[in-house]
Formats: sequence, structure tokens, C-alpha cells
Amino acid sequence: MDFASLLGFLSGLALIIGAILLGGDADLFVNVPGMMIVFGGTWAATLLTVRFTDVTAAFRAAYIVFTRDDTDQQKMIDTMLQLSKISHRNGLLALSKVETNSKFLQRACMLIAEASTEEMVRTTLQTEIDSLMVRHYSVQDVFKKMAIYAPAFGMLGTLIGLIQMLSNLSDPATIGPAMAVALLTTFYGSLLSSMVFLPIAGKLRRRTQVQITNLEIIREGTLSILSNDHYANVYERLSSYIPEVKRKPLTRHTGANTIKEPIL
Repeated sequence: MDFASLLGFLSGLALIIGAILLGGDADLFVNVPGMMIVFGGTWAATLLTVRFTDVTAAFRAAYIVFTRDDTDQQKMIDTMLQLSKISHRNGLLALSKVETNSKFLQRACMLIAEASTEEMVRTTLQTEIDSLMVRHYSVQDVFKKMAIYAPAFGMLGTLIGLIQMLSNLSDPATIGPAMAVALLTTFYGSLLSSMVFLPIAGKLRRRTQVQITNLEIIREGTLSILSNDHYANVYERLSSYIPEVKRKPLTRHTGANTIKEPIL
């Protein structure tokens, strides 16, 4: 569980609800027609804009916001250094026997073991990274579009309410309550955009950046191993991906053929 995301969402929701309760009757903020306009309109416009498969993928990915990110670039560097040690001791073909839970790293090891050219390895792995970016950004784009549509339909609901209010000006006592109801849709749209859709898109974008960095470490480490670079040179090449204060000193690694660190 990512407690930062959970704390941020719950605290923000609690403060908003608390402000509503302190200000008066909470029933004033409940308007079913307004919810229908904002929620229904946002959903309809999103389906009209993107593919249904992208929408379902986006909602499946939303749970990632509340899961802890265990990605560690230093561990990935250590993994690549370990692979470098294996290749120097047992040859490049030994990497085909490496066991890992990362399909990307597994493919990189197989490319090395198959004696692929540097250009082929670079192109293949970069294509994998680019494809992942496209898939992830399409998911993020769904929430970004919903963050745009929600306030827009909130304003549309407000206009509908104002039209209904102006059509009944003969009774001045109804103007105040009617105006309050009209503004509720704007409130719903702004709340959804700023508290739900934009934060989810932002957190998914950050997770994607971290994952891409990990894949780039694997790519560069693979190219270094393929070039038969010295162990220390591999470390220097990969350590530039993390801040200097977080870098661990270069240490020796075992020649084990089981790699369990990368989780992508």
C-alpha cells in the first residue's frame, strides 16, 4: 500500500467534507440531476474520444496509485553488474540460463546469448521501451481527458440550471436556492478533476518515468556487457541514472545465475 497516496486522498476528502459540514447542511451539496450531468457527460465524452479498451485499461491501472512502488534503480544496477560478472566468468552464452522475473531483462539476456549485434540489441530494446511508453501514456491520457471534461460538463450543468432559474423569475424566493443548485455541477466537475483524475494521471506518469529509467538501465547495461566492458566501466555507465547521494560504492558480486531483483 502506498500510504502517501492514501493519506493524500483521504485527508483531502476529509477536509472538503469537514468544510461542508462546518458551513451548514450537507444535503445542500447533493443534487442528483447535477451528478447525472457531470458523471454521465464525462463518461460519454471519454468513450467518444478514446477506445473502450483504453478506458478499461485505465481503470484497471488506477489501483497502481495506491500500491507501493518497490522499484529501486540501485538494485537494478547491482543486477546488471552481477550479469556482467557472469558473462566475464562463464561467457555470454551463460546469460541464456539466467532466471529473472523481468521479461525485458530476460529478452536482453537472450539477445546477448544469441550473439546479436549491438545495433540490433539497441533497436530491439529501445522499441520495447517506446512501446511501453505509448501504452502507459494512452492510459494516462484517459484520466487527463476526463479531468478536462468534468469541469466542462460542470459548467454545462450550471448553464442548464441558470436557464431553468431565469425562466422562473416570477418568484424571487426561488432564485437563491435555484442558483445554489446550478452551481453544484461546477463543484462536482472541479472536485472530480482536481481530487481524482489529475492526481491519478500524475502518479501514473511518475510510475512510468521510474519504470522507463529501469528499462534504460537494463538497455545500457546490456550494451556494456555485449561490448565486454570492464566491470567498473559498467558501474560508471549505469550509476549516472541515479542521484550521486544515492549511489552505493562498487562492490563485488557473486556469479549466481538467479536474478530476483528487477520487478517491472
